[in-house]
Amino acid sequence: MSRFVGQLQTLIWKELLVEARGRETVLAGAVFALLVLVVFNFAFDLRVENVAAVAPGVLWVTVTFAGVLSLGRSFSRERDRRTLDGLLLAPIDRSALYLAKVVASVASMLLVEVIALPAFIGLFNLTVDLPLLVAALVLGTLGLAGVGTLFAAIAAHTRARDVMLPLLLFPIQVPVILATVKSTGAAIRVPGLDPPELGQWLGLLIAFDALFLGLSVVLFDYAIEEE
Repeated sequence: MSRFVGQLQTLIWKELLVEARGRETVLAGAVFALLVLVVFNFAFDLRVENVAAVAPGVLWVTVTFAGVLSLGRSFSRERDRRTLDGLLLAPIDRSALYLAKVVASVASMLLVEVIALPAFIGLFNLTVDLPLLVAALVLGTLGLAGVGTLFAAIAAHTRARDVMLPLLLFPIQVPVILATVKSTGAAIRVPGLDPPELGQWLGLLIAFDALFLGLSVVLFDYAIEEE
């Protein structure tokens, strides 16, 4: 166990250093997220009573597509530079490599969300339960990164990897996105309206995250191998 933890810490440090030195993933994701939020804000003429129904979907469309940018780079960059071959030849646990990729993707997406969230609240003039909104963001991001890392490893083997990743990811990701949108909607407070029930959707989100992460850890060893 101590050997696995040491490998995981080393790999996480390596992934975070690569992201910190590059910075293009976070910058591209943040610019994309802000542009999408501005476009949706001008496209929709939202009233106070229906903002809670529409705004969560807008936020998670933004987060999902910005997240795909980060996930697509997580393996394609190393495969292009041939550093992934070195990692696969090293005597390290493949699940440690997967979890390190997940942690780096979650950190990258959360940085984008930290930039996008104030713009989202300001543009849509929202009153939110911040702890609940943060919990929904973290759990939804974890689910997206967990499944996305697995499919990014599969798509990296293909020539049209930028096209294949969303095609593979989005159909599987629907339950997580649905539960996350509902949980996010429960964090938005509309004057005169009672907040919707949260327990069922938040419980489903936690269950989906645990299920997808567990399956991805098991399947990653097969996904990363090139035929």
